Amino acid sequence: MGRSALAAAVALGIDALVGDEPLRPHPVAIFGRAMTRLERRIWDDRRSSGIGYTLTGVLTAGGGGMLLDRLPGGMIAGGYTAVAGRGLWSAASSVARALDAHDLPAARRLLPSLVGRDPASLGSGEIARAAVESVAENTVDGIVAPALWAAIGGAAGALAYRAVNTLDSMVGYRDERYERFGWASARLDDLANFVPARLTVGLVAALRPRSAPEIWRAVRLEAPAHPSPNAGVAEAAFGAALGIRLGGTNSYGGHAEHRATAGARGGRLPEPSDIGRAVALSRQVALGLAGALALVGAAESRRRTEPA
Repeated sequence: MGRSALAAAVALGIDALVGDEPLRPHPVAIFGRAMTRLERRIWDDRRSSGIGYTLTGVLTAGGGGMLLDRLPGGMIAGGYTAVAGRGLWSAASSVARALDAHDLPAARRLLPSLVGRDPASLGSGEIARAAVESVAENTVDGIVAPALWAAIGGAAGALAYRAVNTLDSMVGYRDERYERFGWASARLDDLANFVPARLTVGLVAALRPRSAPEIWRAVRLEAPAHPSPNAGVAEAAFGAALGIRLGGTNSYGGHAEHRATAGARGGRLPEPSDIGRAVALSRQVALGLAGALALVGAAESRRRTEPA
């Protein structure tokens, strides 16, 4: 694990510095288009069809990662492809700048790059809440999870994880078309993010030690009410760390969905300035994780080189 942990730390650093601009067209986008074409050919309203679809995507991505692992620098390349921290921070910051300029139409146009909820009727506070919740959730699946899977399984682990998460975003919905077909993608994504989400909570608590008791309280008592077993703990941790309450009523395609609130006890509602605070916390999580992985990798390398 030493080499792969060091590679994951380097991948986090490269992403934080340059983002995904050098990757054009982005491999994840190419993968998504290919899986969309496959879905059109094989879709059927059965779980078995969805299981086959999910396995095809994950095994293809993982197989490509195994080839990368054989190449010099391949582990770093795979991890860098899978991590998406800078893109998250940039998208959230763009929304924050629009709100700071009191340009609600611009903020509403920008919000879909972060969340799937309907932005048309949202005010600045609800847009801020949506952005903070997205930063919290995507810190898990855009930063911590791909880096952790890269540390465990090299490029193969990173790209297989990214395939799982991408497929969940494509077909992992509880609607008429995907209730059964997307079941496997959604459940596999829950499983793949379970440990990374809890690791994110630990990192947030370590970075905000004064808020740690409140973070653990919110995660233990309030996160279970969230429909997602992983997004709930991330949002609860970020809310408690930032001193705010997250959750409420969201609209998706005209359908209203109420989510229980979580975060700091007695915390205020999110404001536009909280987006920047959430982005700063997410950056610190990435930095802390990179440092921890570098230490693990260095320690493992020393252990292997020490004489028996």
